[in-house]
Amino acid sequence: MATQEDVLEALKKVRFPGLSRDIVSFGFVHDLRVEGGSVIFTIRFQTENPKVGEQIAHDAEEAVKALPGVTNVHVSLDIGARQPAASAPAAQGGILGDVKYKIAVASGKGGVGKSTVSTNLALALRSLGYTVGLLDADIYGPSQQMMLGIEGRPQIDESDEKIMPMENHGVKTMSLGLITDPDTPVIWRGPMVMKALDQFLTDVKWGVLDFMIIDLPPGTGDAQLTMTQKVPLTGAVIVTTPQDVALIDARKGLAMFRKVNVPVIGIVENMSFYICRHCGEREEIFGHGGGRKTAELLGVPFLGEVPLDPKVVVGGDSGEPIVVLDPSSAAAASFRDLAQSIVKQIESGMLGHTHGPDEHHHHDHDHDHAHAH
Repeated sequence: MATQEDVLEALKKVRFPGLSRDIVSFGFVHDLRVEGGSVIFTIRFQTENPKVGEQIAHDAEEAVKALPGVTNVHVSLDIGARQPAASAPAAQGGILGDVKYKIAVASGKGGVGKSTVSTNLALALRSLGYTVGLLDADIYGPSQQMMLGIEGRPQIDESDEKIMPMENHGVKTMSLGLITDPDTPVIWRGPMVMKALDQFLTDVKWGVLDFMIIDLPPGTGDAQLTMTQKVPLTGAVIVTTPQDVALIDARKGLAMFRKVNVPVIGIVENMSFYICRHCGEREEIFGHGGGRKTAELLGVPFLGEVPLDPKVVVGGDSGEPIVVLDPSSAAAASFRDLAQSIVKQIESGMLGHTHGPDEHHHHDHDHDHAHAH
């Protein structure tokens, strides 16, 4: 006859969809009883997506049924809708309170294509059917209005004197570039910078959104720390390139988020490789595997590689990012994969501040599926 140990061993083969970790090590299996040939247990976790629950319950039932001596399997499914990590602080401060998930995109240094990743990630999430805002918090090099092809100045809503965000390709955006002269460099002192960012957070009518992508300035200084402390972030994505020097900077970014207790959703490697347009060969110009290696080393998920494609640059300059300009390209596909990976990470219930300041849980959870994507 099957024992409890046999049943748990069988359930270890049931993975959370899209991740490499199983439902037993996630702690989803409860109240397991084996009575002769009957096996009874509950699968309990939180998700926004009931289909995920059904899929796991089905896979679990099939796995246990296959055990010798098991004649009857009864699975109870208990899935509660997950409260976004941001809900508690948002209720207090009301900052972006109508935005379900707030994702910061960061990099330890400039020049890694962080703004390109932010814009295309926002558009990829939009293409998956989510409502999305893009907040350009990169004060010294605001570029989102150019990348999204937005011209003109934001309007003020007369009724409440709030700023209306600009919109293109279905994404709402606000950028300092929309309210400053594009040909004049911004030479602002810290307090003025923070005042401008405060306005973007509290005086812009973002409305109800599923996602807000916040494009942080490169580096790990005061502006970044203040933003991460002001906004109740769901999590952060760190952009790097394959070179070792960029990876050292990625570590600084990770350390910054750990300091303020913001979960790191994972690392994205941009400009990962080049696909020759003549022969289709994949050229690894800057070396390879650095992003994955760093993710494993730091115990955070690796979210994927974005190839170097001249069209990415052309699209960014012309206001039609690659996800819109050439949806069938490898680069566009990698941004859609990135968006899906982020959604899975959030919906799997592994992010959030449920563990308080003791962060070891994040690391345990995340380390196991650094390979998942």
